[in-house]
Amino acid sequence: MKKVLVLGGSRYFGRGVVERLRDAGLDVTVLNRGSSPTPTGVAHLIADRDDEAGLKAVLGSRSFDVVLDQVCYTPVQAGIARRIIRTDRYVMTSTIDVYDQVRADTPMAESLVSRSPVDVRLPWHDADFLEAHYGEGKRQAEAIFADGDVEFASVRVAHVLGGDDFTGRLRHYVERLDAGDVVEIHAEPRPSTFIHADEIADFLAWATRADFAGPVNAGSHGELSALDLAAAVTAEPRFKIVERDASPFSFDRYAVLDTSRATDLGFSFSTTTDWLGEAIENLRKA
Repeated sequence: MKKVLVLGGSRYFGRGVVERLRDAGLDVTVLNRGSSPTPTGVAHLIADRDDEAGLKAVLGSRSFDVVLDQVCYTPVQAGIARRIIRTDRYVMTSTIDVYDQVRADTPMAESLVSRSPVDVRLPWHDADFLEAHYGEGKRQAEAIFADGDVEFASVRVAHVLGGDDFTGRLRHYVERLDAGDVVEIHAEPRPSTFIHADEIADFLAWATRADFAGPVNAGSHGELSALDLAAAVTAEPRFKIVERDASPFSFDRYAVLDTSRATDLGFSFSTTTDWLGEAIENLRKA
């Protein structure tokens, strides 16, 4: 029985990953700040990952076969984890936003992101700075782990829809369009890649149990633009063209993931049209 440590994993698809790992018969420990209860049948450790001394005290002499880090956003957090956590393999949940500096007209492969220079002196503790540099924080965190001596994999997750989505991004489309309001978009919104919350939970559970290293993209087949999302909500969507502060998922650059590596490794993704309509209807019911 493999011993797995999950950092985070208390809400949204992270909770689903913990349940899947538990149901697969793994010995699962969840470490978080204790703000939400963990699923039954898993061990629970309470610590603030930003507190290096506190994290070290809570973990003690524990070691794990694999770590799944759901909540690593900065190189500072990555450095603490790398110094303190004992494991043979480290899997980090990363993001499609690591490609925010890439300009391409074809799906983006993992190799398009080069290893980012690390600067732990930047104000990563500042919430506004972190929000404005989300992709860079993830890139630098990946770089910290990649330079370590433990096998490391990063899962670059597409935009997540469906499930108990606390972000409200798809709800933005449903509520505004159902009310006859407009969706604010760029003049030529470009497509991106999306994935359902249940599917990314499946993928992360699979990736935690698998044996591969390096970055891997995760997303459903079928690219979607803001126009496509609006059309999935209503047959007659209304739009307003803006230069700034567009609605969620309105992109001014092509941002589609190449998921062929994940497919070659053995995971079969769904197609967005398989689940998008149901996700929208579930929001209406909620």
